[in-house]
Amino acid sequence: MKDILKRVAFAAATIAVSPSLLSFFLRSHVLGRDRALEGSTQTLGLVPGITGHYLRRAFLARTLASCHWTATVEFGTLFSSAGARLDENVYVGPRCHLGLVHLERDVLVGAGVHITSGTATHGTEDVSRPIRDQERSKALVRIGAGAWIGSVAVVMADVGHDSVVGAGSVVTRPVAPLVMVAGVPARVIRERTPAAGA
Repeated sequence: MKDILKRVAFAAATIAVSPSLLSFFLRSHVLGRDRALEGSTQTLGLVPGITGHYLRRAFLARTLASCHWTATVEFGTLFSSAGARLDENVYVGPRCHLGLVHLERDVLVGAGVHITSGTATHGTEDVSRPIRDQERSKALVRIGAGAWIGSVAVVMADVGHDSVVGAGSVVTRPVAPLVMVAGVPARVIRERTPAAGA
C-alpha cells in the first residue's frame, strides 16, 4: 500500500512540475540542456520538505539521463549536467552540486558535496586566453553502489562500490571498492571488510 501511495504522489508531482518541464524544454533549445537544467534545479531546489523531494524527483526523471523514482534529492541541490544518472535508493543531501555523475544504487551523498564532471572541467594551458574561454573537458564520474560520500567532500574521480569518502575530503584519483579514504588529497585510511558470516 505504501508503495502505491508513493507512486500516486510521484504521478501528482509530475503533473505539478509540467510547467517547469515545458520551460526546461523550451529553454534547452536556446541555452542547451545543461544550462537549462541548472536554472531549473536552482528553482526547484528551493522547495522544502517531502513536497520538494517529489517535485524534484518528478522533474529530474524527465530531464536527466536517468533518475529512479526512489531517488531523493534534498533542498538546495544543483545539477549542471543533463547526462547525470541517479539509480534506485540514491540519497543526495542538501546543498550539493552535481555535474556529469552516475550515482549507482544505494549511494549516500552528504550535505554540501561537490561531484564535478571529472578533473579537467576547465582548460588552463593557453595563458593568452581567459580560463572561461578555453576548451572544457567533461568526464563521467561514477560513484559505485553502496558508497557513502561524507559532507562537504569534493569528488573529481570514480569511487568504488561500498567505499566511504570522509567528510571534507578531496578525491582527485579513482578510489578502489571497499575502502575508506580521507584527507586532501584523499588517501586510503583503511579497508572495509565484509561482516563475519556474510
